[in-house]
Amino acid sequence: MKGATLENEYAYVLDSKVFLKGYLGMPDRQIGEVKNTDEEAFQYFERRYEIAVSKVNQLEEEILNAQNKGSYLTKLLQLRKRLLNFDGIGNFLPLLDKLEVMEKDLVSLIEQNQLSNLQIKRQLIDEARPYEHSQEWKDGADALQEIRTRWIRTGPVEKSLNAAIEDEFKAILDTFYQSRKAFFEEQNRVIDERVAKYNDLINKAEELVERTDWDEAFLDLKNYQTEWKIIGEIPPKILKALFKNFKKPTSIFYEKYCKAKGIQPKRKLDPRVEAQMNMVKEVEKLSETDDMFAATNRAKFLLNEWKTIRIPAHLADRTIAERFRAACDKIFELSYLHKVIARKYPTFNFLSDKQKDLTKYREMDNIVRRARTDLDELIRSYDGQRMDEEMEKMIQSNLKTQRRKLLMKEVILEELRQKAASL
Repeated sequence: MKGATLENEYAYVLDSKVFLKGYLGMPDRQIGEVKNTDEEAFQYFERRYEIAVSKVNQLEEEILNAQNKGSYLTKLLQLRKRLLNFDGIGNFLPLLDKLEVMEKDLVSLIEQNQLSNLQIKRQLIDEARPYEHSQEWKDGADALQEIRTRWIRTGPVEKSLNAAIEDEFKAILDTFYQSRKAFFEEQNRVIDERVAKYNDLINKAEELVERTDWDEAFLDLKNYQTEWKIIGEIPPKILKALFKNFKKPTSIFYEKYCKAKGIQPKRKLDPRVEAQMNMVKEVEKLSETDDMFAATNRAKFLLNEWKTIRIPAHLADRTIAERFRAACDKIFELSYLHKVIARKYPTFNFLSDKQKDLTKYREMDNIVRRARTDLDELIRSYDGQRMDEEMEKMIQSNLKTQRRKLLMKEVILEELRQKAASL
């Protein structure tokens, strides 16, 4: 370069200014000024070039070790733009060539990934489509949520196809969820309408209490009761509360009606409730028998039968259910006691009545002690554990069952104590 005071194949110093020689059709470009000597300025910008080399090598290594290599394309393009304006002295062409090779590799990889993503998303659309018009709201929502999670985790597709495939998937989800929303809105509307009809009958029933035109009022009562039965289903808890409000005035009127007519009212018992009451009586008698083997088998049978009886919430009697459960528990605990005695005392049947009762009491006392210890250990094992709501419910249910069984053991122990003490 004419007039240059220092020059090499990449740069020169002219008028105390450092210029980088043009390449790739670009003109010469000033990259700095000479502060002290030309040589020091050259050395400074040559060291700057090494920074550029380091940046390119570092990016190459990061891409090599990365799992999601395609995410580095933007970083590569930005680095190439910086190199074209980088203030340093050296040969930038090999660096740019290396970036070009890396870019081609990344573009090719991205295209392959986008093609693979397109195939995956099409498969997900095929999986989702059967639920588009499904009315299995819970199962459908669970399935679509799982498919949507996989969709989100799948990378992008080619830009020209992205909008269309996203819209296709979204349309399936929208159709299902809009249909579900409409269904539940209609269901809520129907429920509200039925609740209004129930409340209207309650108001009419309350008006009956003040009437004395007995025959006509009684006919209205029967009509109200018939209308009540055909209104339709609503949530059980709501129905139970409404039925309580309906039953109170109708019962009051019926008592007044019977008194005015000189009628002795007969209470009708729901056959399902009657069946449960009969089962309670039977199982309570079984707990007093000596044949625990037969009693246990029968109790198991009755327990399964009990589960098949579906009683409406407004007719269910918690006390009856608790009596049945307690009687079954007693049979099972006594059966276990008999097994323990049969194993430990082969000559038990030859003992006197007093010795038999004392033996039962001692063994039951041991059983109760072990059960208390087991329950305490179980509580300690759960204490301080981190758990989700479902696990918490399961644990509390288990503890409730163990406490109930322990309570029955203690009841049996007290009965045996009293019996042994009376001899």
